[in-house]
Amino acid sequence: MEKYFKVMMDGYTGYANYFINEILNPSWHNYFYWLLGASILIYLAEIAFPWRKNQSLIREHFWLDIFYLFWNYFLFSLIAYNALSMVAVEAFNDFIGLFGISNLVAIQVGSLPGWSQLLLIFLLRDFMQWNIHRLYHHVGWMWEFHKVHHSTKEMGFAALLRYHWMENILYRTLEYIPLAMIGFGISDFFIVHIFTLVAGQIGHANLNIPLGKLKYIFNGPQMHLWHHAKELPESHPNGFNYGITLSVWDYIFGTYYWPSNDENLPLGLPDEEKFPEDFVGQNIEPFRRIFKSK
Repeated sequence: MEKYFKVMMDGYTGYANYFINEILNPSWHNYFYWLLGASILIYLAEIAFPWRKNQSLIREHFWLDIFYLFWNYFLFSLIAYNALSMVAVEAFNDFIGLFGISNLVAIQVGSLPGWSQLLLIFLLRDFMQWNIHRLYHHVGWMWEFHKVHHSTKEMGFAALLRYHWMENILYRTLEYIPLAMIGFGISDFFIVHIFTLVAGQIGHANLNIPLGKLKYIFNGPQMHLWHHAKELPESHPNGFNYGITLSVWDYIFGTYYWPSNDENLPLGLPDEEKFPEDFVGQNIEPFRRIFKSK
């Protein structure tokens, strides 16, 4: 237990030092300013070229979503996630060590060209996230947490950032073993993460982006808007268009639905779904519903 306590404390101090350094020392490899810069640029594009011209520049719950940006990407890691995840990884490594396993890496990709390593981790991670996203819509207790993201009634770049903190835990946990089995450097992951984050913000943005034939490969605002539709068709009662950056998985596995480009499509949870509109309520409500159903 003493070892795990030390790992947890190192996690707190390590992330605090990292976060302070991110703010005080801007660089090209700085996640904090990449996120802020991308958010500002996409928001300016929404102002200059809005798809829904009748939507307010400060849309409904805009500031709540901005708070989610800092909460989900920085504050939650500072308060709990980074330290607890380090303890979990240490405990997992100790567990597999009981079976004589000291290293999960099963595929060595370090000898591959850099571009192919980036492409491989991008495709693998996006496919995993598509599968996890699909689970959120089909597994009852996971859907309760995902409802926070779908409570958005007006779409904009920051809508990507509104999600329950349990999604951080579930995504990273389910991604951990497959990604740990492939040897990638942290710089590789940083590049992929920034790219997918920016693509996700664009996918939620109030922008009309005609992709042409590329719609069969990349997700965009027009396709993803339907994922947030308030009313679901009988053919897809658990949702559709689960793609994060790529739409190709939805076309391959038959989970796409895109009947039209309707910028005024009603969004959010059904009318009978009464869901809190404040941060504290949204983060407590899923637990209340899960325990109530048992």
